[in-house]
Amino acid sequence: MRFNFIYIFSHLYLSYNSFFKMDTSWMSLPRATTEYENGLDKFLDFIFSTEGKNGQISCPCIDCSNQIWVDREEARTHLQCVGFIKGYRIAPFISESCETPMLDAEDDMQGLVHDAFNGFGENIHENEIGTQNESQSMPNRNAKNFYKALEDAKKELYPGCKKFSVLSFIIRLFHSKCIGKCNDKGFSMMLDTLREAFPYASIPKSLYDLRKIIRELGLSYDKIDACPNDCMLYWKENSKKTECDICHTSRYKANENDPDDELTIPDTDKKIKKIGAKVLRHFPLIPRLQRLFMSSKTAASMRWHEESRTKDGYLRHPADSPAWKTFDFNYPDFASESRNVRLGLASDGFNPFRTMSVSHSTWPVVLMPYNLPPWMCMKQPYFFLSLLIPGPSAPGNNIDVYMEPLVAELQELWDINGVETYDASTKSNFQMRASLLWTISDFPAYANLSGWSTKGKLSCPCCHKHTKSQRLTHGNKYCFMGHRRYLPGDHAVRKDKKSFDGTKETERQPRGLTGSEVLDELNGFEIKFGKLVKTNPDLPFNWKKRSIFFELPYWKTNLLRHNLDVMHIKKNVCDSVVGTLMNLDGKTKDHLKARLDLQEMGIRPELHPKVQNNNKVYLPPACFSMDKKEKDIFCRVLKKVKVPDGYAANISRCVELKPPKLFGLKSHDSHILMQQLLPIALRNVLPKHVRYPVMKLCRYYKQLCSKVLNPNDLVQMENEIGKILCDLERIFPPSFFDVMVHLSVHLASEAKLGGTVHYRWMYPIERCAFIF
Repeated sequence: MRFNFIYIFSHLYLSYNSFFKMDTSWMSLPRATTEYENGLDKFLDFIFSTEGKNGQISCPCIDCSNQIWVDREEARTHLQCVGFIKGYRIAPFISESCETPMLDAEDDMQGLVHDAFNGFGENIHENEIGTQNESQSMPNRNAKNFYKALEDAKKELYPGCKKFSVLSFIIRLFHSKCIGKCNDKGFSMMLDTLREAFPYASIPKSLYDLRKIIRELGLSYDKIDACPNDCMLYWKENSKKTECDICHTSRYKANENDPDDELTIPDTDKKIKKIGAKVLRHFPLIPRLQRLFMSSKTAASMRWHEESRTKDGYLRHPADSPAWKTFDFNYPDFASESRNVRLGLASDGFNPFRTMSVSHSTWPVVLMPYNLPPWMCMKQPYFFLSLLIPGPSAPGNNIDVYMEPLVAELQELWDINGVETYDASTKSNFQMRASLLWTISDFPAYANLSGWSTKGKLSCPCCHKHTKSQRLTHGNKYCFMGHRRYLPGDHAVRKDKKSFDGTKETERQPRGLTGSEVLDELNGFEIKFGKLVKTNPDLPFNWKKRSIFFELPYWKTNLLRHNLDVMHIKKNVCDSVVGTLMNLDGKTKDHLKARLDLQEMGIRPELHPKVQNNNKVYLPPACFSMDKKEKDIFCRVLKKVKVPDGYAANISRCVELKPPKLFGLKSHDSHILMQQLLPIALRNVLPKHVRYPVMKLCRYYKQLCSKVLNPNDLVQMENEIGKILCDLERIFPPSFFDVMVHLSVHLASEAKLGGTVHYRWMYPIERCAFIF
């Protein structure tokens, strides 16, 4: 949790040992030439010896695009027939034409150290350690760390050891700890055992000593005390205060024996520091971004979006999106330097104890750079943990208090002077700048980051004050059925009263708010943060606060500031559709209260509840409810489904035949079910007018989640989703249309602004949550 940077550093080391000089000109030759075939054979020899898993690799051909695992013979056929994907970069390997490799393949820690320290000391030899070339300028502390790291990189683990240096052994050991999720106590015991078994080896005495060594190469974090009621941080001008200015709660944990900040032990000079009641962990962002350029391997990839990206008008990467291009148009000085970093921010709560019996919510704030190519972007090693907000309760609206250190860094990175950074790929310094494109979160966290409440009659942040909702008298919930607004103005369905809510639709499709309009609505309101604060002004509409991100000068001009998370929306829609079709207890939206609401609205009289002679209420069967035979067919289809290994979980485990039902679906199960399996399972069940709109909804989500989006198709999808939801309004009861179903209508519009959803949803963040 605390040392994500160590995982990244060790991951970089493990891949670094395989990097050597080579001639890659053969990749641009005609594929029928002998030179291309020889180069391809050497490439396959190398890639299968280093990255082959079970005799397979992710194929880098144009058709597979590093997404499909194939064996050697199939990989050679693909690369011989269609060639490598454009801009593909491989780890260079030793070819027969290379006379001398850079360093020993088993331990190239010196090369890694050179990259980690801006390439300083590249001309320093063994007898020059402790001296500095007059032509070089290097901070004293950086020089000291470099020389110490260089000594450890060259020092043998034990006399006569040629396999490991001290530094390589420590990094590999700690990498194993991170991957194996070994706890601190078990790792310390292992160190004790290793020291006893190898008394002449230079093995750290404790986990603390090991971390000190790695910390000199990697990155540390700052501890910032916070008010336990989330009112303020003891940071900057408040760093010396001992109680909160707002709630006057003590900064430290209560202890009757230690009334002061620090106590001096009698007859000694030692001081005992009191423990903060709540501590924020801040992992500085700037050094982490600089590390991307200090490695010559990742520095070149940070320019991929400008130099190697396919520019044909399709949306494959955030750099293809109108949001990115509009930002470049508004700030041409920023766009002129391709190495300037574009960031996304994600946050969500999780239980670090991995048990549902303990109510505890820790909130990591993660940043990801979008400069990287698709095969690196949104991957685990390139997620930067910026803040770790402690529990046990979620910060909620007060998350802005904890965001202050990060926003201050982002402001510094936006400054026209930037931050001086060394680019190891060009061996030159440049002024690095960075900007935040958008945030990613589930719907409840959307409210925390944006300031717009996602509850109540104005739950939709896209429709804003024009959200069309209705409070159901018997269901005691809001329904959102105004989807006829998304149809053309002359569409006949707009006048259909009987099939909908009994009214005509004359309103136009609402548009989203610009950043300037948000600031105008919140102008003049001052919000105080903290759990105990009860005197905040009443904000208009559903606003809870002005987001702290508006302190960034460019935030109000961003086209897409906060993303609706397709992952969670699809999960909720899938549960509602399957639960209602199969009439699953606790999941169905069709029940007595829903029928009573239909009766009160005066629509669909054939579904109104009927009171029988014995005073029992009878609910007439609905056209969308499966009978026993249809449920059996539906479940048997899903029970027999087999998918390729690694494509999805075994969904058949979530299917029960007697009685027929589905249970325990995870987010990715719902993803596969909606996109692939549900249309197949519905082919022989339900009437056509019911299953066709559901299938169209599945097709909409499948197109939305494509890896390549055509802007023209997105315009068509915007029109189609309004018609699909109107068809569903004719079928399902109003209780079906909660806010999650309604948000489907905005997803195509957001994709038109932000590009493919793979860079804007929570799947990669939640999958990697165990790291933090």
